[in-house]
Amino acid sequence: MINDHRFSGRVALVTGAASGIGAAVAARLLAEGARVAGLDLRGDAAEGVLALSGDVSRSEDVAAAVTRAGAELGPIDVLVCAAGIPGQSLRTVDVDDAEWRRVLAVNADGVFFCNRAVLAGMVDRGYGRIVNIASIAGKEGNPMAAAYSASKAAVIALTKAIGKDVARTGVVVNCIAPAVIETPILEGLSEEHIGYMVERIPMGRMGTAAEVAALVCWLASEECSFSTGATYDISGGRAVY
Repeated sequence: MINDHRFSGRVALVTGAASGIGAAVAARLLAEGARVAGLDLRGDAAEGVLALSGDVSRSEDVAAAVTRAGAELGPIDVLVCAAGIPGQSLRTVDVDDAEWRRVLAVNADGVFFCNRAVLAGMVDRGYGRIVNIASIAGKEGNPMAAAYSASKAAVIALTKAIGKDVARTGVVVNCIAPAVIETPILEGLSEEHIGYMVERIPMGRMGTAAEVAALVCWLASEECSFSTGATYDISGGRAVY
C-alpha cells in the first residue's frame, strides 16, 4: 500500500535505478513524495527521476553524482544501493582474476563508495537513511557464485560497521538479503544456478522487485528509527534466522 506523503520533502539517491530492484525502489520513493535521483551506467530512469550516468565502481563517478543530485534536488536524505552484477555462473576454480575483481568492484567497492560519499552530509544534518542491497548468498554462499557470494557478504559486514560508526548521529544504515528475485540480473545465469536458488525457497517462487521495494522503503523512512547495522531477510522462507 502506497503512503503518498511518507517521503515528502526528502531527497533520495538510488543506484542501479534503470531496472530491477533499483527501478522499483525509485518508482515507489517517487510515488511516496520523494525527489529522486537514479544513478546507473546507462543513465536511464523513469519519468520524474533525475537520471545520472556513472559507474559505481569509480569513486569519482559516485562523487560527481552526489554533487549533481545535491545541486539539482537538495541534500541527500536517503541512499539505496541497488546497483549490482551477478557475475558468471562458474565453479570457483574457473573464476579468473578479472572476473573476481569485476564483481567485487561493482558489488562491494560500489556500495562503499556510495555510502562514504553521502555520510558526511547526513551526519552534519543529523538525519539519514541508507539501505544496501545484499543477498542471501552473502549469508549462506551459493555454488557457482564465489565472487558474488563474497561481494554480498562484504556488503553485510560493511553495513554492520557503518551502522555502528554513525549510530548516535541520526543516520541509520541497514541492508536487505533477498533470495532470488525476478529481475534482469538473472540474465546470463545458468538454469542450473537459478534452479538451485529457487528450489531452496519454501514458498516455491521467486520474489518480485515490488515486494523488495516495499521493505526497502520502510527501512528508508523515518519509521525505521531503532534499527541500524541490521540485515533484513526477504527470502520466501529460505532464511528464517
